Amino acid sequence: MNDIPLVDLRRQHAAIQAEVMEAVVRVIDTQSFILGPEVKNFESEVATRLGLNCAVGVACGSDALFLALVAAGVCPGYEVITSPFSFIATSEAIARTGAIPVFADIEEGSFNLDPAKTEERVTSRSRAILPVHLFGQCAAMEALSEVARQRSLMVIEDAAQAFGARRDGRLAGTFGDLACFSFFPSKNLGAWGDGGMVVTRHADFGEHIIRLRAHGGAKHYVSEEIGLNSRLDALQAAVLRVKLRHLDNWNEARRNVAEYYRKLFAESHLLESVKLPPEDPVAFHVYNQFTIRCAQREELRAYLTKRGIGSAVYYPLPLHLQPCFAYLGHKAGDFPMAETAASEVLSLPMHPFLTGSEQERVVEAICAFYRGDP
Repeated sequence: MNDIPLVDLRRQHAAIQAEVMEAVVRVIDTQSFILGPEVKNFESEVATRLGLNCAVGVACGSDALFLALVAAGVCPGYEVITSPFSFIATSEAIARTGAIPVFADIEEGSFNLDPAKTEERVTSRSRAILPVHLFGQCAAMEALSEVARQRSLMVIEDAAQAFGARRDGRLAGTFGDLACFSFFPSKNLGAWGDGGMVVTRHADFGEHIIRLRAHGGAKHYVSEEIGLNSRLDALQAAVLRVKLRHLDNWNEARRNVAEYYRKLFAESHLLESVKLPPEDPVAFHVYNQFTIRCAQREELRAYLTKRGIGSAVYYPLPLHLQPCFAYLGHKAGDFPMAETAASEVLSLPMHPFLTGSEQERVVEAICAFYRGDP
């Protein structure tokens, strides 16, 4: 039997090969590789889709976070509250500004930032809240936005894993003052390499980020401030424009895959050993990952690997325990929900082209593990 990878981008490419190659050749023929019409059109298409004033393509999702924080006025002396259970890019971007990452624990069910715990972490030095829409489900943005409103804080969404996700009918990226996307290849909307974007309803923030991504200047060879070179490549924009047209269908396919996983797990009587990812009734989850909680996680992962079934642990070490953040003085036990999640989570194969028979093999293997089959 063939292996079942965690993500299969080859099948995605096969489905759109003619369209995407036409777009790539168009860029090659024009020889316009740096910004230019492909990037401008992609920015316009994303802004229109989200109903926002401005979308700015940048080199990667990590740069998007950093530039959004700088545009929001985050600098040394300030604190930004975020999740300890996420990829390091979120808190790393805060630290790059010279500000202090302040962690608040996550909700047990959603893996997302807990609004009540977030409010407890607000101080006179707080400048912003930076929630992460983890695994494709929006955080509790109504409650988090209310905390920010009451304490006069900015809200910057890390929507890297949630392009197309919704909450109460609102799209991820439209709740905050600014929001950030990653177009890393494995994302729901993924490029052929790195890419990112900052979106905002505030024109002044958008203009600031346009300056920052080009060495801090709106005019060539004139820099009003220190910026960086962080531009979305035209080739990547061309690829993304094609994929954007298919994204809604792909997200629906992911949701169908998740629904079938739930059916298989329920029928297999595995729910005592495995906790499935909860879906908030007001949320439209787009399942960048299908992440379970399970007993004997490392043993199960090794068992799946032997059977050619891909899996991944996002994330095995919470951010407050990362060596690079030792200076913050945290210890084990400070954020118990995040630490418990880090010890239990396992992401299973998930992509729009996963077949029902492949899902059945995944769940059958998990059943065999918990039965004790060799």
